[in-house]
Amino acid sequence: MVKIYSTPTCVYCKMAKEFFAKNNVAYEEVNVAGDQTALKEMVDKSHQMGVPVIDINGSIIIGFDKGNIQKALGMQDSI
Repeated sequence: MVKIYSTPTCVYCKMAKEFFAKNNVAYEEVNVAGDQTALKEMVDKSHQMGVPVIDINGSIIIGFDKGNIQKALGMQDSI
């Protein structure tokens, strides 16, 4: 399961969501901008306030780190 904690104005969140769409990766988006419960959940998992925070089957990735996202998803790195 893929969950992305994001805000509407986050450029890197948008890049991550576009990457997921391009690669047919289903994900759940959690907007932490106005949801204090979701924000607390994100901080508890990542110890970070910045977005995106991406949870891929329990692997926490901070930011749009394409290499680590591909690794967590079991994808081959396409060069």
